[in-house]
Amino acid sequence: MYSDILVPTDGSASMKQVLEHTIDIADGRDVTVHALYVVDDRAFLSMDDKMQDEVLENLRTEGEEATSVVRDTLEQEGIEVSTAIQRGKPADRIVSYVADADIDLVTMGTQADKYEKNMLGSTAQKVVTKSSVPVLTVDVSESD
Repeated sequence: MYSDILVPTDGSASMKQVLEHTIDIADGRDVTVHALYVVDDRAFLSMDDKMQDEVLENLRTEGEEATSVVRDTLEQEGIEVSTAIQRGKPADRIVSYVADADIDLVTMGTQADKYEKNMLGSTAQKVVTKSSVPVLTVDVSESD
């Protein structure tokens, strides 16, 4: 049923919970898990070029570390992993990746308590709304 699963990662400790669910779904199946880190460039577009380059490089490094953790964790379980770092609005890039990589399922964290307080701005909510494939959301609000 699922041959390609997307796990968007932000590098937080709460990803452990998301990966547990992903491993449970992927275990014993011929699955490739795609770990995606999106550099959200909206926060620094107003900076001068030199500062933008420095922030972008720091975020790219953070993305490499975040996707490496996902890769290492899943490979220890015998699961094939592909990693990617993209730049843009996280929800939009995630939804685009789903189409571009022929993804069958997205597993991602959501912070339900923050979502209830601030209904706008939730990346997970936007992905659930826009995704053409099922999205498994894992409440990680207690883990950070």
